Order: sequence, then structure tokens, then C-alpha cells
Amino acid sequence: MERVAIGRGVSLTTVGLGGAQLGNLSRVSTDEQSAAAVDAAWRGGVRYFDTAPHYGLGLSERRLGALLSAYPRQEYTLSTKVGRTLVPTPQRAGQLDDSGFAVPATHRREWDFTRDGILRSVEGSLERLGLDSLDIAYLHDPDDHWEAASTTGIGALVELRDQGVVRAIGAGMNQSAMLAAFVATCDVDVVMLAGRYTLIDRHAQEDLLPLAIERGVAVVVAGVYNSGLLSRQEIAPDARFEYEAAPPDVLALAHSVAGLCSLSGVELPEAAIQFPMRHPAVASVVVGARDRTQVEQSLARASRPIPPQLWSDIDAVVTGK
Repeated sequence: MERVAIGRGVSLTTVGLGGAQLGNLSRVSTDEQSAAAVDAAWRGGVRYFDTAPHYGLGLSERRLGALLSAYPRQEYTLSTKVGRTLVPTPQRAGQLDDSGFAVPATHRREWDFTRDGILRSVEGSLERLGLDSLDIAYLHDPDDHWEAASTTGIGALVELRDQGVVRAIGAGMNQSAMLAAFVATCDVDVVMLAGRYTLIDRHAQEDLLPLAIERGVAVVVAGVYNSGLLSRQEIAPDARFEYEAAPPDVLALAHSVAGLCSLSGVELPEAAIQFPMRHPAVASVVVGARDRTQVEQSLARASRPIPPQLWSDIDAVVTGK
């Protein structure tokens, strides 16, 4: 699989494996399923893996670190996220996590973009991953914490990058406007954008992507299926968009795009996973998977030939141009 250099000696494969499901997102993923997912990704040429403390209160990091220890360290790139420290809550160990992960509530997440908070976050991640350095560290969803994240948060990551503890730094969010602000005002190498540059949502095309090219900052795109809306050729009436029921106009647009895909002999999710790859600012597309089948399905979708005319037809429907 093609690798894209993003500066400071870090490279990404054009498809990366996201680790939320390895942290029991929505339901339990077994150790066997997780191991098979990572194995299938590696066999398919994936060499970029992403995780976060948030995913299963550290479970994703522990699993991914253990599974990747079987492979040469210099051959893969690993990113995790900082800004949400995990604080032990032994009194809640008998309860389940209330943030969407099927794990015991042994910890609570605490926002902390101070220098000390970032250092503790990185230290905790390194311990769970079983590593002595990180390839990429993203500030995780700092939407309500711009002032701290853009000063002490980034400052701490720059310090760690200078020390060699982290090789590349940036932020990961579900919005493009604040990521553009990070690119414009902070010394970042890469940003991760979820859901804002997809077949039917082009927000990043106006602010983030042109600026990223201008500043030489790489963009990693996640959430290409917009919460599942674009994950199947047949769109369900109760399909979700950005974690909520899809509004009628969005459903109608998705149906129109699916129809165009069908006329070209292409499945909607095949177009969805490949769409961001066409932009020169995008270095990698990260797709989550729970098991071997999902990984193999994603890799097949990413390599499916798509007629150039289909992209023009979709662009005309989505943008009205």
C-alpha cells in the first residue's frame, strides 16, 4: 500500500485502521476478533494504526499495543490522543462506562489541556501501549477548550516533539473550522478530521484543506461513512447522520448519490471510502473495524476501480455545480 510522508520522518499508509472498536465501542469485541482485525490489516498492507485513551478507557491502547508488539516497530506508524486523562474510579468498577463503550467504569475521563495534563496523558498512553515514544499525538476533541489546547496543550506537545518522545503533533476533531485555526496559528504537523470531508459533507473544502496545503500540514480523514449513513448501498429510513437520525434533506441527498453509484456499478461505501483520497491535502483515510471481515471489506472498498465520471456526477449533485 502506498505510503505518504507527512514530515519529520513520519509516514502514513493511504488507509489506516481505527481502534475504537478495539475498545469495545457499542458492544464487546473479543480478543480474538481484535487480533484477527490487526492481522488482516497488516496482511492487507496497512501500516498506520490509530487509538485513544477514550476508546474503552484505555482498552484499545492496551490491545493495540500488545498486538502490534508482534511486528517490527520501525515498519508501522501509531497515533493516539491526549487531553482526556483517565482518573481511577474503583468505586464504579461494578458499573458500565457511560460514554458508549462496553467496559467497566474503572476510570472517568477528565479534560486537561494543561502542560501537566498533557504530560500525564502521554505517560499513561506509553505505559498502556508498551512503548517508549509515540509517532503521532493528537489533541482530542478540544472543541470547548481552544484557549488551553492552543497554548499549553500544543506547547507541551511541541516540547515532547523536541525531546523525541513524540515525532509529530496535531489535533483530532469532528469540525473543520477549529482544525483550520490550529493549522493557521500553531506548529502542527498533521490533523485528523472526522465526518467533515465526505461524499455528502464538504465543510473542510472551504476552510481546512486549502490552508493545510498552504502550510504543508497533512490531513487524516476519519468518519467517511457519516455515522453509518454511507456504509451501505441500501439506505435505511432510520439511518443515522452524525450520531443522530438523519434529517430528510440529508437522506434525500444520500439516496441521490447512492443512485448515481448504482448506475455506475459502484457501491455507495466504495465511493465513500475513496472520496477523501482524491484531495491532495489528505494523506490517509482511517476506517474502524471490529474483526477480520470488516477489515477485508474496507480494503476491498478502497481498491475498487471507480469511473472518473462518477466523481463529476456526484460533485454536481452535492455542490450544485
